[in-house]
This record gives sequence, structure tokens and C-alpha cells, in this order.
Amino acid sequence: MIAPGSGVRVYLACGTTDMRKGISGLCGVAQEVLRQSPSSGAVFAFRGRRGDRLKLLFWDGQGFCLYYKVLERGRFVWPSPADGVVRLTAAQLSMLWEGIDWRRPAWTSAPMRAV
Repeated sequence: MIAPGSGVRVYLACGTTDMRKGISGLCGVAQEVLRQSPSSGAVFAFRGRRGDRLKLLFWDGQGFCLYYKVLERGRFVWPSPADGVVRLTAAQLSMLWEGIDWRRPAWTSAPMRAV
């Protein structure tokens, strides 16, 4: 995937989004619901009702990019609609895109000891 930079702002539209929406419809959601400018360079993430579909929208400086992923198994971890808008880091976005629970990443390396 051609991705935005590591310092990008990421906004999740909590709840569900109609996955029939294209770029124009998702830009409307970003403006009206998330209160963000779609052409700000931020990434906007939207999840479908069944939880197995994810769309990412972002402006790359020349135009809008729309990524769409459907999981073969499982569901994307998503906050409840009551949370409104959730902001993620670029690392959490990578985990989300891979279907990993971005809320509780498991660290595999042992803590460093003082010598």
C-alpha cells in the first residue's frame, strides 16, 4: 500500500459507515461528522456495518486516495458510536489495516536491564 507519512493524523469515524459511499460521500462525512477538512492531509477511516470492511480516505496533495479492504476472516476492532471520533497514531493505523487489535498491542521483546 502506498501510505501517508509516519506523522500523519488519523481519525476514525466511530460507529458504522455506509460502504457504498465513494470519495465524495466520505468527504462529506469527514466534514460534517468528524468536523475535519478532507483535504488536510489526515487519514480518515470508516468501517462497514458487518465489521469486515474498512475504507481509508486521504488527500496526497494531488488528489484523494481511497483504500478499501475486506477481511477474509475476523473483524476490524472499532470503537463504539458513543466515542464519536477517535484519533490514532500512524503505528495504530498500520495495525488496524492488518486486522490487529490496535488498542492492546502485545510487546514481544523483554524490557532492557541496567548493566
